Parts: sequence; structure tokens; C-alpha cells
Amino acid sequence: MGIVTQTAQLLLSLSLLVLVHELGHYWAARAFRTRIDKFYLFFNPWFSVLRAKRIDKKWRLSWLSPAPPKEMKGEVNRTEWGVGWLPVGGYCKIAGMVDESMDTEAMRQPVQPWEFRAKPTWQRLIIITGGVIMNFVAAIAIYAMMLFAWGTEYLPIASATYGYDYCQAALDNGFANGDAILAVNGEAPETLSSAVGKILLSGGNSLTLLRGGDTVRLTLPPDFAQQLLASGAKEFAQPRWPFVVEQVTGGSPAAEAQLQSGDSLVGFNGHPTPFFAQLSDSLQRSAGKPITLDLYRQGQRLAVALTTTAKGKLGVTLRSPLSFFKTKKQEYGFFAAIPAGIVMGTETLVGYVKQLKLVFTKEGARSLGGFGAIGSMFSPSWSWSHFWSMTAFLSIILAFMNILPIPALDGGHLMFILYEMVTRRKPSDKFLERTQTVGLVLLLLLMVYANGNDILRWLGK
Repeated sequence: MGIVTQTAQLLLSLSLLVLVHELGHYWAARAFRTRIDKFYLFFNPWFSVLRAKRIDKKWRLSWLSPAPPKEMKGEVNRTEWGVGWLPVGGYCKIAGMVDESMDTEAMRQPVQPWEFRAKPTWQRLIIITGGVIMNFVAAIAIYAMMLFAWGTEYLPIASATYGYDYCQAALDNGFANGDAILAVNGEAPETLSSAVGKILLSGGNSLTLLRGGDTVRLTLPPDFAQQLLASGAKEFAQPRWPFVVEQVTGGSPAAEAQLQSGDSLVGFNGHPTPFFAQLSDSLQRSAGKPITLDLYRQGQRLAVALTTTAKGKLGVTLRSPLSFFKTKKQEYGFFAAIPAGIVMGTETLVGYVKQLKLVFTKEGARSLGGFGAIGSMFSPSWSWSHFWSMTAFLSIILAFMNILPIPALDGGHLMFILYEMVTRRKPSDKFLERTQTVGLVLLLLLMVYANGNDILRWLGK
């Protein structure tokens, strides 16, 4: 069910963001009396799931149709609204504009005053950037909504009393499980995420660590970020916490071994495993096998024998990791949440732009992912807070990627409009059509490459 939930969240999130983006173009175009021929959620090659048009004050609907019915074709001044069957985006077809529809025949007709190409450059610039602006504004609005509804809660590094467990790439470069990061390039980070940001994005390679009560200096190699990407690690580190039983499932191996709520598991087959990650790894490696667990119960050390499930499970729910830490929480009123949302959106955008430098490396290119990678970022169980956080983040990405000066993207159109404003010469429609084709081919190849990486990762290569 986890994959189904993640897929549902991905489709809902992308659908909302596509609507927001295209509505930005739509509203800007209508503000300058520019005609919109079609507005579609999802693409509709060969046929549409739904076509709708308001004619003579009545809505005319057509389901699963390859082309609009005659009555829809007869009314050219109304927008055709629709839902396509290919859920990889959407479009707002603006009259008199070379776009992804590649309607070259319409561009051969005389210029009409209600067309995009008839509008002055400053109006066309606003129409083109409307989608990007709407995505960024939407991200800020979502962040502000989240701060107002839930506030923020985070774990300061100083409160991670058991230290952190690190990925293999970090261990290979001098980290040790249990370390806490005290400083990066002389600055004390508040959270693990801020420390990781300084290390990977801001060139922080001189670290001060707390290791078993001692202060340790560590210098990371210049290619540490590339090593981390190449390793495929999902997390740089995670805080350590004890493996304490909260509840035992009836009929499980834990129930048969008479484990109880409050038991603190500290050993596996005679080896100390005081933290969750250590014991969890040991259980996975001994799936379906008889094992011995050491535990503390009301201050008394005990040993129990049992056989794990075929998936290496005991049949218990764990005490929440947050119960072992003192987190910091900040709540926001409605008016305070708005500027805080602006700051959060801006910092997210700046952080994402900094990450792009890693993409232009061999390891970064291999780490690119498509819909599978994006979907895996959503929670396997439905969480509105995580859903909205991911939606805001994706809205930032969509805004930035669309403003890049690549033909077929909004940034490509913007580039040619700025060229026209500076040189007072407009690129020919033929040139725009050709660059649009090149851009679409490049985007298609990039999509195939990114989703191909997903498939290779899924196959374990």
C-alpha cells in the first residue's frame, strides 16, 4: 500500500502544481485581453478524457473524444477546458504563440489583435512569467499555511544526546557512529540539515566533532559531495535512539518470547546493540533465524530467545524517537506566518539553486531521477504535513526549472522576448518553431534519461 499512497500523493501534488502554473499564464493573458484556445490538465495526444466549453451560457461536455464536437468548433472565442489522459503535465494554449502544441497552421494566418504575438513585449513578458510567479507564490502560501497550522519543530544537534549514525560514505571519510557535529568551518550549526547544507553546498570541509566526550578535528576531501552522491545514500546521518518496546503484537515472535512494553533491547546474539539502527540491521541479516536478545526490564538485565519473521521483524511497535529528545518548537500567528513563509520559500529556492552545481558532475548526473524518484520522496503513509511540504518544494523546483533559458520552457520564451526588447528585432516564427522543436526533443531525452535512472536503480544496478 505504500507505493499506492506515494503514487496518489505524487499525482495529486503534480496536478495541483500544473493547475497553479497554467492558471498563472491564463490570468495574465486574460488581463491583457489575449485569447486562450485551450486549458488542459494533463496532455491529450489522440484523445481527451474530457472536453468542456461554455457556449450560449451553457456548458457543452464531451467524454473520451478524439476531437471537439461541431458545436464546440463553431465557437472560437471561448476557451476549451479539458482533462487529458497522459499525467505528465498540462498546458494553456495561448492564441498566436509558438508553444508545445506546435500549431504551425495558426501561425501562418494574419496577426489578430487578440493574439499573443500582437501584444507589446512587456505584456508578453508578464504572460510568460505568470506561471513561474504563481508557482513561487503558491510555495510561499503553502509554507505560510503550514507554519500557521503546525508551526516548526526540529531537533537541535545539542539535543541528540546519543549522537548520530552515518552513511558508509561518511564513515569512509573519517566520521564515526556516535559523532555529533559541533562546527563546520568554525560555525556551529543548529541542526543536522544545516550542517549537511554547509558541508555539501557551501564547501564546508573543516569539521569539529564530539566523539565520546572528546573533541575531534576532521577535514573532508574536496570531492566528498561527489562520493556521497555516488554511494546512493538516502540519508547522510540519522540520530541514534534506544530500541524500546512500546507495544507487542499478539501472536508475534515478540509475544511468544514474552517481551513487554518498556523493554529496552541492548544486545543481539551476545553483541551490544544499544541503538535502533544497530539492532534493526542485525535483525534484517537474521531474517527467519533463531536469535538471542539482551534487554533491560525495570533495571534487570535479561536474555530471551526467539525466531524472527521471514522479513526480520519481531512484532513490536517502538517508542517514538521524539520521546528521547528535547525538540524545539515555534508557533506562528496568522500574520507572523506570512513573512516567515516568504523567508522559508526564499531559503528553499536558494538551497535548491546551490544543489544544481552537484548535478553537473558525473555522480550528480547518475543521481538524477524521474517520477519514481520524486514519488519516493513522499511518505508511504498519508501525512498532510509531509504532503504539503513536498508540494511546496516541488512548486519551487517547477518555478525554477521553467525559468531556465531552454527552448520549450517559459525561460526559453522569456529569453527571446528579452532579445526582442534589447535589439528591437523579433525572431521569426519559423525560428521559434524550430527552437521549440529542439527544446521539446531535449526535454524528452532528459525525461527518458531521468526515468531510465529510476528503472536501473529499481533493478539494483
